Amino acid sequence: MGKFLGIIVGAILAFVGILLLIAWWYEFLFIARGIVPALLICGGVLALFAGLSELKDTIKSKL
Repeated sequence: MGKFLGIIVGAILAFVGILLLIAWWYEFLFIARGIVPALLICGGVLALFAGLSELKDTIKSKL
């Protein structure tokens, strides 16, 4: 019974989420416009650190 209850609750929550997304579309876009640049900056910094770490390991292994 627990598995079916989880499926039913999940379907209801997904449906309510879609309805609220439609109702609050402008607010969603407003938040997304603020979050996307911050995520890109964080991702870029993370990729930069990963690349520098890999470069440092490569240089260390050649010595």
